[in-house]
Amino acid sequence: MRLSAILNPKTPRPDDAAWGYLTAWLEILSQQNFSTHTINAYHQSIIRLLNFLENQQKKLLHATRLDIEQYFGTRLEEDGLQVSSIKQELAGIRKFCQYLTEQHYLAYNPTTGYKLKTQPRNLPKVADESLIARLLDQPMPSEPMAARLWVRDKAMFELMYSSGLRVSELVGLNMGDINFDEKIVRVLGKGNKVRQVPVGSKALIAIKHYLPHRDLWQEQNSNALFISERFGTRLSVRAVQLRLTACATRAGIELSLHPHLLRHCFASHLLTASGDLRAVQDMLGHTNISTTQIYTQVDFGTLSQVYDGTHPRANKKSRPR
Repeated sequence: MRLSAILNPKTPRPDDAAWGYLTAWLEILSQQNFSTHTINAYHQSIIRLLNFLENQQKKLLHATRLDIEQYFGTRLEEDGLQVSSIKQELAGIRKFCQYLTEQHYLAYNPTTGYKLKTQPRNLPKVADESLIARLLDQPMPSEPMAARLWVRDKAMFELMYSSGLRVSELVGLNMGDINFDEKIVRVLGKGNKVRQVPVGSKALIAIKHYLPHRDLWQEQNSNALFISERFGTRLSVRAVQLRLTACATRAGIELSLHPHLLRHCFASHLLTASGDLRAVQDMLGHTNISTTQIYTQVDFGTLSQVYDGTHPRANKKSRPR
């Protein structure tokens, strides 16, 4: 798309001087092979800023840091946008103001040092131990085919909760990745990084019960640990998601369960019981401990009870709920 198609002559021009500079700047970006999408996004972002400044009876060449703060405050509060949605907008405005500064049209760049406040990271949802037990300890289905599938599904879910595996890591497991003697599983995680994680006794028992079924189902000499009964080949991520939903429904669980929730529960329950953040980080395969630290905020109710019951200056009465 040609630049002229982006610079619609019918577009209102609230600031003629800034408009002329904007046209020249976008032409430079076009010559530098910036994508049409990026150029158009930058163009729309700056036009919105110019319109805002016009309503404030101001010009971009006289804009201050406060004007920039007020503009983005309006975008966040009145327009109801998320920080992630306007990061590119800030990037385009910052680049344009830098261009104006370099050309000596602006005395200084009003966006210098301005940052959008990062929104707090959502805490992962975590089910309590009784709900996980309700899933994993549900009775064997009476129908033969459903019973066979449950033997495999129980092995999968026990392993995910026991060792904190991502669903992609689970479906990627091969037969040789489980060491029953050492009670560990070898996991190929993100970035092709290999880690070894302990496996609980219940998960090992469940896997041993499943293996005879696997040997009957597997075709094409598949090396995959978890395979499809129907096709005899490695299960897909989607198949595991569907099986977890089905098993949760059969157990009468109303909470929307997904495979990653089992990983969240593993991390939260283990961290609450042990307090060993570094060990949980290693088992999850997190590169940065800050990623693991989010689980320290999940079970505040349990931490409150520990505090109330142990700290010498705590109020021993029940904390209000």
